[in-house]
Amino acid sequence: MSSIREDYSAPWWTYWLHNFPHVNLNFQPIDNTFTPQDQNYQQSFIFLACMMAAGLGLNLLCLAIYLSCLCCCRKDDEEEESKSPNSCCVTWSAVTAGLLSCAAVGVGFYGNSETNDGVYQLTYSLYNTNHTLGGVDSLVTGTMGSMESGLKQHLARLDEIFATRGDYVQTLHFMQQMADNVIKQLSGLPDWDMTKVDVVAIADQTTYIEYYSLCVWCAYMCLIVYFDISLASSCVQSTSDFCVTPDKFIMNHTKDLISSEIVHYYLYCSQALPNPFQQSLTIFQRSLTTMQIQIQGLLQFAVPLFPTAERDLLGIQHLLNSSEASLHQLTALLDCRGLNKDYLDALIGVCYDGVEGLLYLCLFSILAICAFCAMLCAIPRAWTHIASRERDYDDIDEGDPFNPQARRVTTHNSNHTTNMHSFCSYSSSVGSQSSLHQPAAQAAQAVSNAPVSEYMNQSVLFGGNPRYENVPLIGRGSPPPSVRWVPEAKT
Repeated sequence: MSSIREDYSAPWWTYWLHNFPHVNLNFQPIDNTFTPQDQNYQQSFIFLACMMAAGLGLNLLCLAIYLSCLCCCRKDDEEEESKSPNSCCVTWSAVTAGLLSCAAVGVGFYGNSETNDGVYQLTYSLYNTNHTLGGVDSLVTGTMGSMESGLKQHLARLDEIFATRGDYVQTLHFMQQMADNVIKQLSGLPDWDMTKVDVVAIADQTTYIEYYSLCVWCAYMCLIVYFDISLASSCVQSTSDFCVTPDKFIMNHTKDLISSEIVHYYLYCSQALPNPFQQSLTIFQRSLTTMQIQIQGLLQFAVPLFPTAERDLLGIQHLLNSSEASLHQLTALLDCRGLNKDYLDALIGVCYDGVEGLLYLCLFSILAICAFCAMLCAIPRAWTHIASRERDYDDIDEGDPFNPQARRVTTHNSNHTTNMHSFCSYSSSVGSQSSLHQPAAQAAQAVSNAPVSEYMNQSVLFGGNPRYENVPLIGRGSPPPSVRWVPEAKT
C-alpha cells in the first residue's frame, strides 16, 4: 500500500522539536516515535519537565540570593553620594522590565489566539467526524431494522395470501433471500461505535481544556509561569512527535477496531486506492433493484387476483424506496473525501496553529520570567533611590534664603510683623501728644540713621510691595509726616 502523502507535510518546527533528544529517567535515550502508552516515552516528558523545573528553580534561587544580599549589604557613604549611576541603572531596569512585560503580553495574547484557533479547528473536525460516523451507523441500523422486521412482516402476510399460488410464494422466498443478502452486506461494514466513543472523548476533553484555557492564560500572568513552562514544553514536544508521523499512530491505535485497509483508505484517500466498501454497496444496490423488479411484477399480475395483497406489496415497495435512498446517503458518507478532509483539518489545526501557539506561549513564559527578574532587580534600587532623595530633601537648611519652603515661612512671618508695626505706627501718630512735638532735627536724624539693608530686605520679602508708611524716606531730605494739633473748643 502506498504511504506517500501529497496533501499534508509537517511544519519545520515540529521536525526540530521531534529531533530533540528523548531521555528517560535513567538518562538513557529512547525512540522519539509518538507512543504515549509506552512507559519510557512517558518518562521522557517527565524528565523534560523536571529539567525545565530545575532550571526555573535555579533562577528563583539566584533571585533570592540577590535580594538577600541587597537587603543585608548596605552601601557606604561614597556610593550614596553618587546618585547618577544608580539612577541610570534603575531607569534602564524599569524600562527593560516594562518593555519585556509589554512584549510578553503581546506574544501571549497572540499565542493564546493561535492555540484557540487550532483547538477550535480540531474540535470542529472531530465533531464533524463523529457526525459522519453517527450518520453511517444510523443508516446501517435503520436499513437492517427495516429489512429484518418490516419486510419480514409483509412477506409473512403475503405468504398466507398467495398460499394457493406456488409461483408467487416462490417469488416471495426469493425476495427474502435478497433481503438476507442485504442484511449480510450491511453487517460486514465496520462497527463505528468504538470509534465514535474515542472521537467524542477526545473532542470533549479538548473542549474542556479550551473552556478553561482563559483561566490558564490569566494564571500565566502570575508566578505560575515558572511551573507551567515545563508542562507547555512537554506538551509541545509530544504534539510535535505526533505531527511528524500521525498516520502511523492512528493505524496502530485503530488496528484492533478497524482493518488497516479501511484506515489506510481514509487517511490517504487516493484515486489509486480501491474503495473497501465498493463490493458491499454494489451487492446492496443489485439486491434492491432485483426486489423492486419482483414487486413491480406482483403488483401488475397478482393484485387483480388477490386484491388484499396490494397493501403489503405497496408497503414493501415503500420500504425498498427508502432503503435505496439510505443506500445513496451511505455511499456518500462512506466515501473517503469527507473523513479525509476532517482528518487533514484536524492535523492542520493541531500541528500548525496549535503547536505554533504553544511555542508562542512558551516564549511568553520566558519573557514574563525575564520581566519579573528585571522588575525584582529594579524595585529595591528604585526604593533606595527614592528614599535617598526624600532624605536629601529633608536635609535642606531652613535658613537658606533660596529654599522655597523657608522663603514661604519667612514671608508669612514678615507679613505678620509688618502688619503689627503698621498698626503701632498709626496708633503712635494719633494717640500720644508728646510724640507730636518731637523736634524735626531729631526725626531727621532717625531717618538718616535707617539702614539701607532693612529697606532692601523688606522690599524682597514682600515681593516688591513694601508698606510705604513704615519705610523711611531715604535720600529725599523731607521731614517725617506730622499731625497738627487742634485744641478742643470750650463749651
